[in-house]
Parts: sequence; C-alpha cells; structure tokens
Amino acid sequence: MLATAKAFVEVAEAGYTASELENVLSVEVKHPLLELMRRGLIRRWKVSRNYVYVSCDDGKRRQQRLMREDREAYAGVGMGLEVEVLPDEVKAAIVLFFSVLDEQQRRLYAGLEAAKLGHGGDRRIAELLGLDAHTVAKGRREVFEGTVKRERIREKGGGRKRVEKKRRE
Repeated sequence: MLATAKAFVEVAEAGYTASELENVLSVEVKHPLLELMRRGLIRRWKVSRNYVYVSCDDGKRRQQRLMREDREAYAGVGMGLEVEVLPDEVKAAIVLFFSVLDEQQRRLYAGLEAAKLGHGGDRRIAELLGLDAHTVAKGRREVFEGTVKRERIREKGGGRKRVEKKRRE
C-alpha cells in the first residue's frame, strides 16, 4: 500500500488530499500517507482545512503546488465545475468563444479550461470542443510552462505545403 500511495502522489498533477486519494484507490490511506511522511518519502502542506500530499522532488512539488493553487483559486470563484454539470448556456458560450479563436489560441484556451476542471479535464474539454485530448494537454502545458510563442501560430515551415498549380497550355 505504501508503494501505491507514493506512486499516485508522485504522478498527481496537483498532489492529493487523503480523501481524494481514498476516492481514487477505494481504500483507507490516512495511515500509509502519514508513514510515507514520517519516512520522508513524500511531503505535505496545509490548504484550507486539509493537507495536500506532494512529491519530495523540488521541481515536481513546485508544479503540483502551483496546479493546486490554481485549482483552489478557480474553485473559489465558482470555476471548478464539471463539464457534465455546466448549464447549456455556459457550454454554448465556451463553444462560441472557442470558434472565433485561431489555432494556437484554441489550444491554449482549451488547456486553460481543462486545468480548471482538474483530473480528467483534458478529456472532458476535448469531447466538448471536438479536439484530441493530446492537443488540450499540450495547450495546458504551454499555458503553465510559459512556452507560448507569440510571433507565429505555427513553427516556420509547419502546416500544409503549398499546392502548385499547373498551367494550361
């Protein structure tokens, strides 16, 4: 159980609270998490009234903490809604706004909306907007890593090749 709990905490986008991990694993995890903490194999910090368990790796822990803080901020303003429970008007507004964006903006917007939803958000937003989940994940990474290229929508030479027209003689 210790190895499983540690593995889940290590790969979690935003860490796990004990109750979140219990929902995922369907077993009681409070004591294993405390044991992992005691051994120094995971870390935790207090968010609201709960402890969030995160990786010991500094870089991963920082990423998990940022993602958790974003999630908490969106939840605080009512943005942490599941796609399945969004009113039709909100879904329509998201789809309408999405339709006026260019290729890069669509990917970034989809990634941002997916991040608001948390675990499983990439898939749900991809289904709502008719995108591939990998495209949504790429957009989410670009938003949070700050790797957005502002000069061009595509890499130089990217996209379809020009069609050469034949002259009639």
